[in-house]
Amino acid sequence: MCKLRGGVIILWLLICLTATSVSAEVNVGIGISLPSVSIGINLPLFPQLVAVPGYPVYYAPDVATNYFFYDGLYWVYQDDYWYASNWYNGPWWTVDPWDVPLYILRIPVRYYRYPPPYFHGWRHDEPPRWGLHWGSQWEQQRKGWNRWNRHAVPPRAPLPSYQRQYAGERYPQRPEQQQRLHQQHYRYQPRTKAVRQQYLYQQQHQQQRRHDTQPERMQVTPDRPQQVWQEQPQPRGPQQQQPAVQQPPPVKQVRPPGPEMQQRYPSQPSYQQRGPAPSEQRPHGKEPRWQPNQGSGQPERGFAR
Repeated sequence: MCKLRGGVIILWLLICLTATSVSAEVNVGIGISLPSVSIGINLPLFPQLVAVPGYPVYYAPDVATNYFFYDGLYWVYQDDYWYASNWYNGPWWTVDPWDVPLYILRIPVRYYRYPPPYFHGWRHDEPPRWGLHWGSQWEQQRKGWNRWNRHAVPPRAPLPSYQRQYAGERYPQRPEQQQRLHQQHYRYQPRTKAVRQQYLYQQQHQQQRRHDTQPERMQVTPDRPQQVWQEQPQPRGPQQQQPAVQQPPPVKQVRPPGPEMQQRYPSQPSYQQRGPAPSEQRPHGKEPRWQPNQGSGQPERGFAR
């Protein structure tokens, strides 16, 4: 019985280890947290991009998602949402259905590597029926999106091949570093208005991110004395008239009298410090008694009314 229990325990441990290794292999590159949106894409290398015949679009046949490249940006359709980025591994940002470029909407169904269930039954050589999916209001707003002159298709944008050297640990993770490298190595400018808006959105997002991550001391404005010093006019020549500057009246400071003032105007002793007047002196043995000065009509000096 003990041997049977031991065998069951060993078998259970082997099953757990096998399941763990299999799940680790399946989940490689999934669930990576990115600065904008996490969509579960972490490609180890620059993807292979193949041109879609008759369209200014590339698609990635070896990537396990609906992955495209158009007009200088990477586009992904996943979980009923469109995402865009100017780097093949993100970070990604969500694109509203009202702002998706027309030629992205016109990609035939056959080039979606993982089409959603509602694509089934639609023709593979035609674009998805986005009006049925996003509603009549979207269809009226984007009226004519599935009609275009197939003989006047714009040329494809060049691929950002410089990103091939940034794979694995060399992949830049910070958005500001990605933007700097992209501006240095990729001179292409988007032609369509929708893609230019996405570029502008990304730049504003990165600028706001840099502003939020700046140290607090860089955001503090200089104090008032420094501003007043900078605003003071510079000295001018004798022929130039200097504008009058209103200055606040000086504050009078009360200082204790110096030794000269004390010698010129010696302080008068108070009544308690003075001795009795000659008329008020009394012989020894009698208690002195104070009497008001009735002759002058003025109070005794040292008293206040």
